[in-house]
Amino acid sequence: MTEHGRDEDGVDRRRFLAAAGGVGVVGLAGCMGDGNDGEEGNVSDGGDGGAESSIGQIGSGREGRGAPGGTPMAEMPDLAGELTVYSGRGEFLVGELVGYIDDLYDDFDLTIRYGGATDLVNQIANEGEGSPADVFYSVNAGSLGALADQGRTQALSSAVTDMVRSEFTTEQWIGTSGRARTVPYNTEAFSDDELSDDIMAYPEEFDGDLGWAPSYGSCQAFVTAMRLIEGEEATREWLEAVVESGITPYNNEFAACQGIADGEIDAAFTNHYYIQRVLDGNPDASIATAFTSGDAGAVFNVAGAAVVDTASDATLAENFVRHLLSAEAQDYFARSTFEYPLIPDVEPVGDLPSIDELDVPDIDLTDLSDLETTIDLMREAGVEV
Repeated sequence: MTEHGRDEDGVDRRRFLAAAGGVGVVGLAGCMGDGNDGEEGNVSDGGDGGAESSIGQIGSGREGRGAPGGTPMAEMPDLAGELTVYSGRGEFLVGELVGYIDDLYDDFDLTIRYGGATDLVNQIANEGEGSPADVFYSVNAGSLGALADQGRTQALSSAVTDMVRSEFTTEQWIGTSGRARTVPYNTEAFSDDELSDDIMAYPEEFDGDLGWAPSYGSCQAFVTAMRLIEGEEATREWLEAVVESGITPYNNEFAACQGIADGEIDAAFTNHYYIQRVLDGNPDASIATAFTSGDAGAVFNVAGAAVVDTASDATLAENFVRHLLSAEAQDYFARSTFEYPLIPDVEPVGDLPSIDELDVPDIDLTDLSDLETTIDLMREAGVEV
C-alpha cells in the first residue's frame, strides 16, 4: 500500500497534536451528535484469563500477534476503594476492558455510567460540586477540552502524563487511543496511486462513486476541520461539489465501508478502524486504506480520560487512568477496537502506517467539537443531516 505524506525517508515526524494542549472555545450544546460516535461495531468475545497470563488476551485475539510491550497491570499500583467513571465510550466496546480491570482487585468497587460524551460533560456541570464523577472517559478530545475549560478537571501527575508522548496529553487530560481519518476504497476498482492525497481534490479528480455518513459526528468533525483549515467558502464549495456528484449517504461509517466491500460505492470518507472491522469479518474483502496529506482528510483524534475535580480520591482516579495505558489495555484497543495505541510499545492492527508516518494537519482538536456552524454550512450546501 502506498502511504501518502512522507519525506524522502518515508516518514513525516510532525508533532501533529501539539496544538491539542490548548483549550479552545468549544460549542457543545446540541452539536456533537452521539457521544459514542466512532463506537460502531461489535467487540469479539475473548477469554478473561488470569492476571499473570492475560497480557494480549483481553478481548478478541489476532493470530500471530505476540505479547505487547509497555507496562503490564501487574506492575501498576493496586486499585482499592470506590470509583465512579462517566464514560462517553460505548459499553459494548470498552465494557469488557473496564470489567476486567474491576475484577482484578478484590477491594476495588467500580461504577460506570455510560452516555453521550456531550451529555456527560453537561451532567457534570449541572451536578456541580456534588457530582459523583471521579473520572471522565471520552470518545474525543473536544469533550475533554470542554470539561477542562469549565475548570472541572484536576491536573494530572507526571506519572500519568509521561506514559504517552506530549502530543497526546495536556496537564488536564490524556489520550488513551487514537483514530485517523482515511479514504477507504474498493481495490477491484482502484489502486492506491489512483487516489489523490489531497482531500480537496475530491470529487472532481475522482472518477468513481463516493459515500459518506454526513449525520455521523466523526464526519461532521471532519468537515469542521476542513472549515478551520480551508475556510468556510472553500468548504462550502467542496460540499456543494460532493452533493452534486451524487455521493451516497450512509447511517454510519461502518456501513459506508461495508458498502465499499459490497461494491455499492468505490470510496468514502471514514475513520480508519471501520476498514479494519470490515476486514476482520471478511479478510478477503475488496477494501483498503488510503491517506490524504496534511489536510482535513488526515485528522488524527484521540479518546482519552481526565480526573474530575470532584474526585474523592484523586490518586485512585489517576491510577485507574494509568490502567487504560497499560500493556493489556493498549493491546486491547489495537485488537478489539482497531484503534491506534498511544504508547510506543504496542503496534496497531492492520496494514497501517505508524503514527509518525501519518501527515496530519496542525489544528487544535478541541475546536472540532464546535459543530453547530458546520451543520448549518452542510445544510446550506444541500447536505441532508
